[in-house]
Amino acid sequence: MCNSKTAASASATASAIAVANHHSHPSPQTHFYIDLSSLPSIAIQPPEKQAPPPPPQQSPYPNTHEILTETKHLFTLSLPIALTALIFYSRSIISMLFLGRLGDTELAAGSLAIAFANITGYSVLSGLALGMEPLCSQAFGAHRPKLLSLTLHRSVIFLLASSVPISFLWFNISRILLFLKQDPEITSLAHTFLIFSLPDLFTNSFIHPIRIYLRAQGITYPLTLSTLAGTIVHFPINILFVSKLQLGVSGVAAASAVSNFAVLVALVLYVWVSGLHVPTWCAPSRECLTGWKPLVKLAAPSCVSVCLEWWWYEIMIVLCGVLVDPKATVASMGVLIQTTSLIYVFPSSLGFAVSTRVGNELGANRPDKARVSAIVSIFLAAVMGVAAMIFASGMRYKWGQMFTEDIEILRLTSAALPILGLCELGNCPQTVGCGVVRGTARPTAAANVNLGAFYLVGMPVAIGVGFWLGVGFVGLWLGLLSAQVCCAGLMLYVVGTTDWHYQADKAQTLTCTGCADKGPPPRECDEEEQHPLT
Repeated sequence: MCNSKTAASASATASAIAVANHHSHPSPQTHFYIDLSSLPSIAIQPPEKQAPPPPPQQSPYPNTHEILTETKHLFTLSLPIALTALIFYSRSIISMLFLGRLGDTELAAGSLAIAFANITGYSVLSGLALGMEPLCSQAFGAHRPKLLSLTLHRSVIFLLASSVPISFLWFNISRILLFLKQDPEITSLAHTFLIFSLPDLFTNSFIHPIRIYLRAQGITYPLTLSTLAGTIVHFPINILFVSKLQLGVSGVAAASAVSNFAVLVALVLYVWVSGLHVPTWCAPSRECLTGWKPLVKLAAPSCVSVCLEWWWYEIMIVLCGVLVDPKATVASMGVLIQTTSLIYVFPSSLGFAVSTRVGNELGANRPDKARVSAIVSIFLAAVMGVAAMIFASGMRYKWGQMFTEDIEILRLTSAALPILGLCELGNCPQTVGCGVVRGTARPTAAANVNLGAFYLVGMPVAIGVGFWLGVGFVGLWLGLLSAQVCCAGLMLYVVGTTDWHYQADKAQTLTCTGCADKGPPPRECDEEEQHPLT
């Protein structure tokens, strides 16, 4: 290219020569023209479109504002849940106290019946009900009230149908326990206890779905108030049935069933009168009899996951019965299981809260907020684990004295309490991690983790250390410790490798089409339900 200054100078020189020639040789006819062909052609280029700047890379860690906001959300949800669990825990203690007043045989029979009911009934219904949790929480986040009501109706029908085979099993408990070489008198009383507990199956078939239906919307206090009302009437009903009417074991079971029914009635009345159901309620219809596939696909692995963990502790009690001093080891195991059940209230409440938060945010197509909720909840769970370990270790010589004065039971309890505290270091994060996974509608992953950790790692270690190496009672708790460490590691890996954007897309599909494995959701999916629910 030519330099612009050089071109201008050359043009000026050419003009001067032309003028000089014009004056020296005048022509008879002059023309002043511009030869356009002599001008250089200049192509006008359109301005280049600048590429949009790349989006700023998001930090893998939440900022302070996000942490504080999410912590507030989690505590708002989890505190009423924890309070409800503590109230229910106190009610179970009242039942055990009345059983103890009846005598050692009645206490043993009631304990055996409650253990059998937990294994075959309550754990099954609780696990099946959890299948509706991701459906409801994600549907609420996606503003689909119709799916919330349909899931509630289907879950109630599902649990009522599941209660039928459980009832037949409870009717035949005598044959089962006698086949297992249990004492005939204890077996007869345990059978009586379970027969009078049958109404609990009907009541829980309603309470579990209603509780999850409300929790998915961030509503937790009605169940707390209803549980408190049921516990308040539980004590006088026990006095009436056990002390006044002299109904014995059947009176304790009947009192518990009446209290649970009182909780259900109070809960339904409170929700209906206050109108909390209005934004998401639709009347039952024939539609709730179809479209069961998503619910069943989520309910089955949820049930397996819950049962695998519940059953582990019952198996531990059975293993204690074949140790050298079964009376002391079974009693000490009972004290320790009561202790870990009390501690479990807090991480489980946080797990329910984060499951709701993750499901809501994924349903609303906000994967980044779901990720923040998972991170904050895992951190809070780790803090809980440390606090539980300090509590268990610090109370090792005093805690057992609240239950018994037997020297051997106190010795075993004080030896195992520090191990129990170490177990909580893993149990708290894995319980909350399970809630995160449940909120993403992946109960199969949680079931696989529990199966591998408790039965492929923990059980062999417990049997090997407790029996083959002769460590005994403490060896069983070392097996539980290995299971909890493995479970926590696997669960944290599952949560840490979660593709949150993919889970958000899957949530849109699940809430629209009812099946998360058939591609992206359609553009039109009950558009009339897209309005906010609150």
